[in-house]
Amino acid sequence: MTKKKLALEIIERLKKEYPDAGCTLDYDHAWKLLVSVRLAAQCTDARVNVVVEDLYEKYPDVEALASAPPEEIEEIVRPCGLGKSKARDISACMKILRDEYGGNVPDDFDALLKLPGVGRKSANLIMGDVFKKPAIVTDTHCIRLVNRMGLVDGIKEPKKVEMALWKIIPPEEGSDFCHRLVYHGRDVCTARTKPFCDKCCLADICKKAGV
Repeated sequence: MTKKKLALEIIERLKKEYPDAGCTLDYDHAWKLLVSVRLAAQCTDARVNVVVEDLYEKYPDVEALASAPPEEIEEIVRPCGLGKSKARDISACMKILRDEYGGNVPDDFDALLKLPGVGRKSANLIMGDVFKKPAIVTDTHCIRLVNRMGLVDGIKEPKKVEMALWKIIPPEEGSDFCHRLVYHGRDVCTARTKPFCDKCCLADICKKAGV
């Protein structure tokens, strides 16, 4: 089976297993997803979802957050870890949204990459979830699972994994596929324990099943 055919089969099986899989970060505006994805670095989405409630209660829009002293932002987001750098990036990012984009998040990938604290993973998440454009989010779950499944061969660098997946994943499937990998990686193909291959819907086609 070619990698492209394998990818299509995996996509279809994961659709049946996780029909409603979506982003696990809570947000109702694009700028809030930008904030949350920055806070999620080395932190669980569940904790981020709790922390941002206090952040948005005090700073409810781009203007308010852009005007906030970074030290006050840091005080609130500290439970997410790396508080100083995350607060600095969030402050700088919101200032750019306010001053250059009228408070809106740009729908251009390269423009997103120029925002403080935004890398390819974050930019792809915004493009896919907010703007419904083709996107592949190579987070730790994605990288681990696509290597185990045999969609890529020993590639660990996020950008290289992304480029390899663009060649075999239909553009319209990329964003949802990556969300489903997160669910599957947490529930079945786990990192901290041995994968639960006995209950995996991909066991018969996975390269590393049982290993």
